Amino acid sequence: NLSTKLGAVPNASKQILRPVEELRASFPFPVTGFDSDNGSKFINHDVVKWDLAQDIAFTWSRPCKKNDHVVRKHAFYWRYDTIEERELLNELWLLESLLLNFFTPTKKPIAFTETASGRRRRIRDEPETPWQRVKRSCIDVDVAEVEKRIAGINPADLTREITQIQQQLTHLAAEKTRALSESRKLDMTSLEKSIRRLQPSN
Repeated sequence: NLSTKLGAVPNASKQILRPVEELRASFPFPVTGFDSDNGSKFINHDVVKWDLAQDIAFTWSRPCKKNDHVVRKHAFYWRYDTIEERELLNELWLLESLLLNFFTPTKKPIAFTETASGRRRRIRDEPETPWQRVKRSCIDVDVAEVEKRIAGINPADLTREITQIQQQLTHLAAEKTRALSESRKLDMTSLEKSIRRLQPSN
């Protein structure tokens, strides 16, 4: 399954359906499932009605169990609330989608075994990119068309572009995020590593 983001949209349920429809149209195969977090912008009558009309299975994460790890890993926990930041985020998601789906192999759990001490241990398959998994699946997809879209893309260039956008986002949002966190007495320790990594070199 290919993974992507909705892009940055205002946090309101009525503004979710248009980018969801655009996202659905961008996949090279039919979408049969939609998995969201448990926010009210997704779990509402409009989105559920749309999923039912499209015959799409709708699932969501458990309360207090976030499923936005990829989002937070690449866009951090900054406060983004301007048009400039939204545009940068949308650029970021396009680049991340290319990098993660076509150039980043991952392992998938396929079974369990037991260690000598009796503990269960996952068995994982050989690393493959999501696109490689799609190609060897039974999904009807125009492989040549997708390959044409990604021909000539250099993953190293993608990574550099992503880092540049992350630096811009950090510059725009870090201070106001700190101010907000200090006013609410939040712990910012988890962000310091990201801040240091993205400091421009002299």
